[in-house]
Amino acid sequence: MEKREQLYEGKAKKVFATDDSGLVVVSYKDDATAFNGLKKGTIAGKGAINNRVTNHLMRLLEAQGVPTHFVRELNGRETLVRRVSIVPLEVIVRNIAAGSLSKRLGLPEGAKLSQTVLEFCYKDDALGDPMVNRYHIAAMGWATQEEMDLICRYSLKVNQVLSAYLKDLGIELIDFKLEFGKTAEGAIVLADEISPDTCRFWDSATHEKLDKDRFRRDLGGVEDAYHEILKRLMGE
Repeated sequence: MEKREQLYEGKAKKVFATDDSGLVVVSYKDDATAFNGLKKGTIAGKGAINNRVTNHLMRLLEAQGVPTHFVRELNGRETLVRRVSIVPLEVIVRNIAAGSLSKRLGLPEGAKLSQTVLEFCYKDDALGDPMVNRYHIAAMGWATQEEMDLICRYSLKVNQVLSAYLKDLGIELIDFKLEFGKTAEGAIVLADEISPDTCRFWDSATHEKLDKDRFRRDLGGVEDAYHEILKRLMGE
């Protein structure tokens, strides 16, 4: 497998073509952004940690029946994945009130929701990733009703599997963001990443934040939090 020209560079990752048109290489960066790119910085070692944590969790989810784009880890920062066309939606899965949900609904951070909440945002940095509902999604043709049913089912399954897995490691899964893609054959699969960049992880006992909120809120100890997640998940 030969890595070729760069196809895309986002805030946290670069994507490269390969000599197989159905496969691409994802390379994780140490760059950190928050508030739709308004806050920028670097978290030393973040790219390698997010790469390894994502691949570990993708393998776990595949074993539990959630299809993903993951093929194989190439090295500390790079992973081979199936080429997909990304559904232009972020799916936010919420178990406990935090972040924008707390602000929007006046809920104290840490309040447990009576049921898991799914939210959808249209992926567009220029518009600030606005929240949309299934009527918007259908009207704009971003995904069919059947595709959305599948995306919702997979999102809830991811939540169920990861919440149980992380609980045993002393980590509470507060909320997280997922992205999905369509393969050349039209199948919906989990794509992007699952990491301290895209999830709120709290220590179950102390409620210490072990994720990018430490960077967003200038709490300090950002690198330590990322390393703590790697240690708990992979013993390193």
